[in-house]
Amino acid sequence: MLILISWLLIRIIKPHRLIKNARNRLNETKDEGHHAQKPLNEKIKSTENWVKVGKQYAMEWKMVWKDVTVGFTIAGIVAAFVPDSFFQTLFINTGNGQHSFNFLTLLEHVIVGPIAAFLTFIGSMGNIPLAALLFGKGVSFAGVMAFIFSDLVVFPVLRINAKYYGWRMSFFILFLLLTSLIVTSILLHYGFDLLNLIPEPTTTSITEKEHFKLDYTFFLNLAFFALSGVLIYLGFFKGKNVKHHKEMAPKSPMLEKGLKWAAITSYLWLSIGIILKYLL
Repeated sequence: MLILISWLLIRIIKPHRLIKNARNRLNETKDEGHHAQKPLNEKIKSTENWVKVGKQYAMEWKMVWKDVTVGFTIAGIVAAFVPDSFFQTLFINTGNGQHSFNFLTLLEHVIVGPIAAFLTFIGSMGNIPLAALLFGKGVSFAGVMAFIFSDLVVFPVLRINAKYYGWRMSFFILFLLLTSLIVTSILLHYGFDLLNLIPEPTTTSITEKEHFKLDYTFFLNLAFFALSGVLIYLGFFKGKNVKHHKEMAPKSPMLEKGLKWAAITSYLWLSIGIILKYLL
């Protein structure tokens, strides 16, 4: 739906000059080195390609572990200490039931959601527990979906687009995706409501969960850890001289250092919480 609505907006607006300028900018900075493409069966059999996968996998985890840690910790702190009245002020008519929102209320939610995501953005995965928290507090399904989709319009993505396409095109993409996610979120809300698929907020709580059970997720986690071990082994021990894709727009050293210390502080906070839980 996001893609379809974005395509319709482009057909209506017809930003030919912006697209032409963006393509010219890309052609000026494009790497002229071209490599012959190998057949898929040869790529799969290539040890070097699997080493590249391992290096990329290790790099992605190295890049996001701080964001995920801080995101989940912030969600827990907000769930424990921020009163419901705050969310009821930020998102109007919050807590009146997922089926009682009128259109203007949904519109306010899907506009405030992206603004909140822009200001609190930690990372795509780090924002998911915050989205679950918002839904548990009674924010509309549309507002929560807009909050999740908003990782498309946060400043790091804006900066990446500006680096490759220029600031004018970057702001146009921002407008395009923001409009698309607002319309998509509202349509999803009404579609899920029509099919009676929207769960009750009272069933969603990030603080009252049975986190460890011997079920299918346990065995999927074991498989995931085994696969992770293989990929990390390939990335760290077999791929010292193998090139791989770097991060498109790396964070500044100051921000990376700040996130690192925030993640360490989060682990200390969580450790103290676990100790207090079992002592008290």
